[in-house]
Amino acid sequence: MTPAPQVAFIVPAWNEAACLPATLQALRNACRAVGLDAECVVVDDGSTDDTAVLAVAGGARLLQVTHRQIAATRNAGAAASLAPRLVFVDADTRVDAALLRAAMDALASGAVGGGCRVRLEGPRRWPLRLGVWLVGQAFRYTGIAPGCFLFCTREAFDAVGGFDITLFAGEDVAMSRALARHGRFVILREAVQTSGRKLAHASTWMQMRLLWRFARQGTRMLRSRDELALWYGGPEGRAPR
Repeated sequence: MTPAPQVAFIVPAWNEAACLPATLQALRNACRAVGLDAECVVVDDGSTDDTAVLAVAGGARLLQVTHRQIAATRNAGAAASLAPRLVFVDADTRVDAALLRAAMDALASGAVGGGCRVRLEGPRRWPLRLGVWLVGQAFRYTGIAPGCFLFCTREAFDAVGGFDITLFAGEDVAMSRALARHGRFVILREAVQTSGRKLAHASTWMQMRLLWRFARQGTRMLRSRDELALWYGGPEGRAPR
C-alpha cells in the first residue's frame, strides 16, 4: 500500500476557476522548497465553472460534494485523506515556503494547531486594509486563526470533532477555540497572502448592514445561510464561498 503523505492541504472551492491554479502552484512550490511529501485535496462544492477541471490539471485530488456549507466542505476534505497533518487553505490564498516551514515546525514542537497573520494581495482601498489589519491584530491576541490558513494534527482534528457544521461562517473561530482547549494553539509571525475579494466586492453599505444584523442577532446569524450572502452569494453577495 502507498504510505499516507506527511500533510494534506484541504482546499474548499465553489466557482474558483480564476483563483485556484495560482493557489495550487504556490502550494507545489512551497512543498518543493520545504521538501515535504504532501497531497492537495480540492473539495469542489457544486461549482458550475471549470474549478474541477483546473483542480485535476493542477495536480490535486478532486472531491466533489454539494454541501454549500463551508464547515461540512472542509470536514469532507479532511475525511478524504489519511495524512497525519492537515492544512486548510482557501482557494484564493497563496502559501509560501517560510509559512509552511513555520507551520510544520510548530506541529513538530508539540502544537496541536495554529494559524498566521493575513496580508492582502494587490491594491486595495485603505479602509479595507486597515480593517483587515485590526481584525488580524484582534485574532492574533485572542489566539484565533483565520480560515484562509489553519493547520492542525489529525489527532487534534478528530478529537474536537472537526469544524462545527451548524455554522455557515465563523467556523474558523469555533475551530481555533476548540483546538486551543485540546492543546497548544499558535499564531505564527509569518503571514499568508489572500485576495480579500469578498470584502473588496461588497459595498461599505452592505458591510455595515452585515455588522448591524450581527450586533442584533449574535451567533444565531452564523447558523443561517440566508443571512450570509457575502459568503454564499445571492443578490448582494458576488464572491461566495
